[in-house]
Amino acid sequence: MSWQPEIDEIRRRVELAKQMGGSDNVKRQHDGGKLTVRERIERLLDPGSFHEYGALAGTPKYEGDTMAGFMPANFVGGTGRINGRLVAVGGDDFTVRGGAADASVGNKQGYAELIAHELHIPIVRLVDGTGGGGSVRTLGTLRRTYVPANPAFDVLVKLLAEVPVVAGCMGSVAGLGAARVAASHFSVMVRGTSQLFVAGPPVVKWGTGEDLTKEELGGSDVHAHGSGAVDNEAESEDDAFAQIRRFLSYLPQSVWQVPPYVKPDDETSRREEELISIVPRSRRQGYDARRIVECVIDLGSFFEIAPGFGPSLITGFARLDGFPVGVMANDPYFIGGSLDAAASDKMVKFVDLCDTFHLPVVNFVDQPGFLIGREAEMQGTIRHGVRALYAVFQAITPWVAIMVRRCFGVAGAGHGITTGLNLRYAWPSADWGSLPIEGGIEAAYKRDLAAAADPEKLRRELEEKFNAVRSPIRTAEAFGVEEIIDPRDTRPLLCEWVHQAYEIIPTQLGPRTRTMRP
Repeated sequence: MSWQPEIDEIRRRVELAKQMGGSDNVKRQHDGGKLTVRERIERLLDPGSFHEYGALAGTPKYEGDTMAGFMPANFVGGTGRINGRLVAVGGDDFTVRGGAADASVGNKQGYAELIAHELHIPIVRLVDGTGGGGSVRTLGTLRRTYVPANPAFDVLVKLLAEVPVVAGCMGSVAGLGAARVAASHFSVMVRGTSQLFVAGPPVVKWGTGEDLTKEELGGSDVHAHGSGAVDNEAESEDDAFAQIRRFLSYLPQSVWQVPPYVKPDDETSRREEELISIVPRSRRQGYDARRIVECVIDLGSFFEIAPGFGPSLITGFARLDGFPVGVMANDPYFIGGSLDAAASDKMVKFVDLCDTFHLPVVNFVDQPGFLIGREAEMQGTIRHGVRALYAVFQAITPWVAIMVRRCFGVAGAGHGITTGLNLRYAWPSADWGSLPIEGGIEAAYKRDLAAAADPEKLRRELEEKFNAVRSPIRTAEAFGVEEIIDPRDTRPLLCEWVHQAYEIIPTQLGPRTRTMRP
């Protein structure tokens, strides 16, 4: 006697599960410009690598002992491979009750998190629903209310300290679904077809009187360029999957491993001639900070993170001689490159990310200081800024600073751990101090300027006097800076440094004493 009848029934149910919410709901998903959850998983993972769990979970309808219908759970999860490496993956099925938790079965979402936690592998969440308690319709079925609880949230907290966590905001995401996007190391949303909010437009209109569209309330422009709740914006779902795959390519499977090496297609001895003149002599002129990064790292290896949020600070991953590194650079084209509240928060998350996964950090410094002015004070810039300094001083991953131009004040002092080795190389364009000479003259000589017959003439004389001593060579004479280099030598020096950094990293493996701050 064979078990073939049972095997045939299992296969029949799996095929029913693959129909998701039915052809009409699948069509509605496509008409909205969105893929289904199964299509998303297929496009994200290496071909043929998806292994699903829980496909039989759902709500059957029986006629006697025969199943006459089957509605699958609205979450699809399992494991698969990205660039050959194993990952956990799970996604909401919006074709079944809009991805709301009142159509879930068991805790399939939580099981996906447990797989990542127990197997020490990255997890990718493809979020397309509320993921919380569902709608008010649920109360009609339960005939009672309940005290809110976030299933498996303890595991979500642990994961941030252990494995890479990536979230794709793939549709209209609210409540716990929005929290699952934010509780990640990297998040991306699709322009025009995904939105993220604590509560959607109907609830907002009821609660606040604001009558907003989904895009106005929580589109990618709101979060990738305004709030910083989401890191990157994608032009399409396929673009989002490409960004997820690339982000993971720089990171280890877990904190117990070293970041992956890729054989480089670039020379360590490459010296870009334009670096000698890329920083203008006029301190009032900006320059292309991203171009400096591109001239130094392995060609084509820079992956920028959160470009639209806190734009005065550039952050991203790159490679030096094939080794992954984190890169920070101040962008003088945005508020002069200074740290405001948003850029400080961005810095905290990025430094935590690099330190958690043992990526060495290269910091291209042109820091005029914390942003000043009443609006900056209203934003609590100093509190956010101090959190950024704490993140730097708590990090133990190898760190090197390239002193490109300005380095002033308390914010400037966060270019590295100044109480330690503080490895750094200065360019001849470097300029530093407690505050810029021009502003310092206004503060230190306020009375003299006010009493002078010709204040402008006195100001020019004072500037000429102090400009004579602002050369970084004067600082090097007192060993206030260790080395001033030809900017064209930056890449060869960093390629030598990164090899030593990766000799140190194996001694630091494992979780940090504090979890990453989302």
